[in-house]
Amino acid sequence: MDVLVGYATVHGSTREIAERLAGVLRRAGVEAEARQMGQVDDLSGYRAFVLGSAVHGQKWLGPALAFVRENPDTLAARPVWVFSVGMPGALRGPWKGLAPKEIPVIEEGLAGLPRREHRLFSGVVAPWQLNRLGRLLFRLVGGRFGDYRDWAAIESWAVEIAEALSAE
Repeated sequence: MDVLVGYATVHGSTREIAERLAGVLRRAGVEAEARQMGQVDDLSGYRAFVLGSAVHGQKWLGPALAFVRENPDTLAARPVWVFSVGMPGALRGPWKGLAPKEIPVIEEGLAGLPRREHRLFSGVVAPWQLNRLGRLLFRLVGGRFGDYRDWAAIESWAVEIAEALSAE
């Protein structure tokens, strides 16, 4: 396998994005597979990595951070792209302007991970994902529940990655 599209997810939105990225890479002629990072033991067969995690509290999930911490030499020696999945698309009004400010905070948590690029995508925000207080706070800040994944942007990024890999 050429490329690992590794992911960490809680509710499945990040997994679906990883699967779409892997599918686009395969259609572009790059051998790729999407797998949970916590279930990957041997990295020797991969020549590149696209790693992503859901973002909670402006941080990647524990299994994703553990994967990065446990594999620094391999990740430093190969091309790595990273993506985060949060809820910037669900925010409205003055809160929408906070979304770009989240990126440096997320990247600070990924310090030491060499990467070619980091993208923040919006995911799915459903009422059942939040407790009662969380739903109330989400509404108070102008949040709207729904699926905010921009599949065209996600697929376009996968094509860019495939082109970069083909050029090497």
